[in-house]
Amino acid sequence: MKRARRKETTGTNQKRLTKKEDEKDPFSIIPLNLIVEILMKIPTKSVASLVLVSKKWLSIIRRKDFIKLYMSRSSNRTRLLFTIFRMHVREQFLQTCSQVDPSSNDHRHRLNIAQHRMHVYAFSPPIRGLICRQMDSKVVIANPSTGQLLTLPRVKTVRREEHQVYTLGGGQQKWRMIECEHPHLPPPTSCLPAKCICINGILYYYAWIQNEGALISFDLISEEFNTIKLPEDINCLVNYNGKIAISSLPTINGEVHIWVLEDASKQEWFRGTLSTGELIFSPVSCVKPFYFISYDLKENNAKKVVVEGIGDPHASLEVYFNHVESPMFLSN
Repeated sequence: MKRARRKETTGTNQKRLTKKEDEKDPFSIIPLNLIVEILMKIPTKSVASLVLVSKKWLSIIRRKDFIKLYMSRSSNRTRLLFTIFRMHVREQFLQTCSQVDPSSNDHRHRLNIAQHRMHVYAFSPPIRGLICRQMDSKVVIANPSTGQLLTLPRVKTVRREEHQVYTLGGGQQKWRMIECEHPHLPPPTSCLPAKCICINGILYYYAWIQNEGALISFDLISEEFNTIKLPEDINCLVNYNGKIAISSLPTINGEVHIWVLEDASKQEWFRGTLSTGELIFSPVSCVKPFYFISYDLKENNAKKVVVEGIGDPHASLEVYFNHVESPMFLSN
């Protein structure tokens, strides 16, 4: 009986402490739906700093349904994401700006990345607001919107054909081995670097199978691999109207050939004159001022878009379009 009373007393004390904390918190009287609407109108970096306001706000901002709702609204105001490396000063940083008005200084974000020796570590294209890069045997996850960086546990491999996955925010904070019925390897370093693209929860990337190029798809839910035969050995992947496509480099006449995967299950590719959509072309070097060309296939016209404050003749740069800001807090 005494033990039961002690437990009951302890529980009562905890409730009293929680009640006192709520009374001290001026935001505790604000309805939940109103707090959410307030947060929806605040820049992502400011939302991340508001986790320090109170425990209530912390619990709201870290909720999965809040992150999903915030990103849904962010998808209507996509941004440009730049990864810039200045070799002469050994500086690498990320920068985002408005996609509608790239030269505007409103809500510009910059995240400096510590450099290791003189290597350039390429980042992956952004997926749901996050990007990653491999640095030797380490993998670093970054949220350009909140300014957070997270180094994952070191990858330990025995053979090159091994495949491992890491679930961010999962219960097990370690890499785990998964089976792959289609052994494949990264392309040799002599090839141009191939980027991965994620469409509707499926990750597509270029790889080699028995010294031949192939398109690999990885389902993020079922964690199953599949191979797709390429119509041409081209490793330039693009997202064309929600479908995976490969694009050749411009010819001497300025022509660009594109093959669109119409049906992944049947491995049917379509090649022809594209009549709708928008193609984006950006310079290989980091010219000053930096610009890109937007070509509207339907209207058959092109426009030059200048981005002030980005260009640097001594830097290398990559630009990603349709970046969606995420308030996701990075932690193991």
